[in-house]
Amino acid sequence: MTQSIEALTGATWVVAGLVAVVAAALLWFVLATREARVRGRREGSEAATLSLALQEAVTNLRAQERATSARAQASEELNSQIVSSLTAGLMVVDGSGHVEILNPAGCRLLEVEDDPIGMDHRTLLARAAPLLDLITECQRSGVAVNRRTLQLGGGLRASHFGVSVSPLVGGGTDRVICLFADLSTVHELEEQLRLKETLARLGELTAGIAHEFRNGLATIHGYGRLIDAAALPEQYRTFLEEIRQETESLGKVVTNFLAFARPAEVVFAPVDLRPLVERVVFDIGLEFDRPGTIAVEGTFGVVDGDEVMLRQAVANLLRNAMQACLTVDVDPKVTVDGDAETAPGQCRLSVFDNGPGISPAVKEKLFVPFFTARRGGTGLGLAIVQKIIVTHRGRVATGSSPTGGARFDVLLPRAGSALSSMDGYS
Repeated sequence: MTQSIEALTGATWVVAGLVAVVAAALLWFVLATREARVRGRREGSEAATLSLALQEAVTNLRAQERATSARAQASEELNSQIVSSLTAGLMVVDGSGHVEILNPAGCRLLEVEDDPIGMDHRTLLARAAPLLDLITECQRSGVAVNRRTLQLGGGLRASHFGVSVSPLVGGGTDRVICLFADLSTVHELEEQLRLKETLARLGELTAGIAHEFRNGLATIHGYGRLIDAAALPEQYRTFLEEIRQETESLGKVVTNFLAFARPAEVVFAPVDLRPLVERVVFDIGLEFDRPGTIAVEGTFGVVDGDEVMLRQAVANLLRNAMQACLTVDVDPKVTVDGDAETAPGQCRLSVFDNGPGISPAVKEKLFVPFFTARRGGTGLGLAIVQKIIVTHRGRVATGSSPTGGARFDVLLPRAGSALSSMDGYS
């Protein structure tokens, strides 16, 4: 009995121990499971945080990339606008001689109509040989050329360029960059200023001599008039008449020269060229007894000037044209052609005839005082024309007319234009 009880007690303790072990295992399992859950939640939260951080970083990088790309595009557009807006020409030529850049101003100055990009610069500059030579010089020497003034040919409207050429630094290439601007107007103004100074000095040096010469001529002419031709023998009467005519002619020459040498007193006012030209044409027609011989064509603008002086200049040009035709016994056909919009701020008045034209030997001396190629001429008509036109801030050019004779082009600034009101030029 006792043994049975002991055995039962032992079995009970064994069962109790097993239960305790199972209960401890269960408790450990539950705790481990809970801890695993807590750790899982913690690790999941960290992973989510890391994922969000990565996504935010990627978003920021993409935003920075878009901003950088936008700034680069804006910078490229700004550079393109700057190059396109330059009033000077800009050209970039690569090492093989092909044009990489030529801005709109450059195309206008070089009179390029086709797309110049990729074109060989030698072909592009065929009409501007001095500019091509300067670029070639810079390519060969690698030395920059600064502020060089070039006189162009090739029939371009721009006759003078101010040019700077330099190697393009960086990139390890043989590119050169060329900047060029039209200095034609500046050159013309400088030439006109030099001419005005020359005319002023000429007037100062010779006005006194001309006055004294005119006084002597007046004395000779006066005594010649006092002599009674009827009281002279017949063989001397002709001599007396020749003396009178010669002194009168010389007196007119001196008067014209004094008018040429005397400083011009210009009264500027708006002058409509068409009625002025029509009046002069009528007067010259009557002077040569050939009314209707001179034709008036084209459009004429309004200029700021002295009407009397401009009328004298136009009359001298028409008189010169008529005399040139009559000298070679040609029926005169003279035309006055106008263009009110020949250039920005300028109008043109042209006189051309069907006479013998202008020989190359004479062309360079046409406006020199006292030079004349016509028998009996004073050599002051065209010199006075040039002085009047220069005083009006204009210029005179010569050439050949469509009828084979001479052509004179007068360029004058239109009323109210910048050229018409340039300070320090009158």
